[in-house]
Amino acid sequence: MTSKLPLLRKELFDIPKDIIYLDGNSLGPPIRGSTECADQVISDEWGQELIKAWNTAGWMSLPQTVGNQIAPVIGVSPDTVATGDTLSIKLYQALAAALSLRPDRRVLLSDAGNFPTDLYMAQGLIDTMDRGHKLRTPPPEEVLDSINERVAVVFLTHVDYRTGRVHDIEGITRRAHEVGAVTIWDLAHSAGAVPLSMESSHTEFAVGCTYKYLNGGPGAPAFIYVRPDIVTSITPALTGWLGHRDPFAMELKYRPSASTERFRIGSPSIIQFKLLELAMRVWEDVDMAELRASSIALTSLFIEEIERRCPMLTLVTPRDPEQRGSQVSFASEHGYPIMQALIERGVIGDFRRPNIMRFGIAPLYLDENDIVKAAEILEEIMKNETWRESKYQQIKGVT
Repeated sequence: MTSKLPLLRKELFDIPKDIIYLDGNSLGPPIRGSTECADQVISDEWGQELIKAWNTAGWMSLPQTVGNQIAPVIGVSPDTVATGDTLSIKLYQALAAALSLRPDRRVLLSDAGNFPTDLYMAQGLIDTMDRGHKLRTPPPEEVLDSINERVAVVFLTHVDYRTGRVHDIEGITRRAHEVGAVTIWDLAHSAGAVPLSMESSHTEFAVGCTYKYLNGGPGAPAFIYVRPDIVTSITPALTGWLGHRDPFAMELKYRPSASTERFRIGSPSIIQFKLLELAMRVWEDVDMAELRASSIALTSLFIEEIERRCPMLTLVTPRDPEQRGSQVSFASEHGYPIMQALIERGVIGDFRRPNIMRFGIAPLYLDENDIVKAAEILEEIMKNETWRESKYQQIKGVT
């Protein structure tokens, strides 16, 4: 049996000295060697091989290689994950495919806490199709009871981007299938944060990004999983040349690949794929159950420390560790300036309107000392009311 790496691997990440990074749920830090990796692609592969590098440097097979690196992290078989484009595009493809599987139904069901772009993509698809479809968004806790025979597709983000609350993948998928609906799971805040078994859940689709807990870098490729038994029955709504069965045949008529690769669209961004390939190597020996146990311990410690030191802040993340992902969120009417003061002190989290401060907990590069130190700094800011300074009130473009 393969031995597992020690869980805490700070030496693998390139994080500035004296920074406590609690924003991996938004953008993960770079893996050490990322600069050298990008330089090697530019100077050696592109620079020396030029267009030959599509063959000599394996560029053409990178999307499949990376897809197979992602597969075990989300709990699916090899050759079932296609990579590329953005999460929004992959969700659009999944939504269009799901509706084609249920042509007689007109309800798309999500929840009021879903990430806005997921809802925008769904509404945009509805408007484009113009066939009388409706988007329903009940409160997250009412989703299960809202699944009925009128629903064509249930599409949800597994871990709520604001609060960290988790949906029950197995229970919701089972209920959807009982009434004949199709399911799509957005794993943006799950992949690399919690153990996943998407194949055993029997969901039809799963999508996700790789720049958060998977540390692929800003703009890193997205992914889509399609259940193997249905993939050949679907022609994607966006049919790009690299989803063709034989791209270089240059045929005028589209013939889809026999696998999930049919959900590829255009040429991959090679530098981004190379950085993601490097980042995914970290996960080859990570025990996800061990990571989850550490995540629960660290998030619980963070909640305990903040509530003890800063009682004026309100916990909005579920207290039950089984009901939350790997992030903790607190609310305050002064959340934005508090977060700005905290960032200036070297503790990086982020803010989501109207009042939520988010803290991502990644056990591969965070330990108990980091958690306690972050809480101490936040306590000082609250006690001294440092956040009241005018420089922290200025709203930046990215919060």
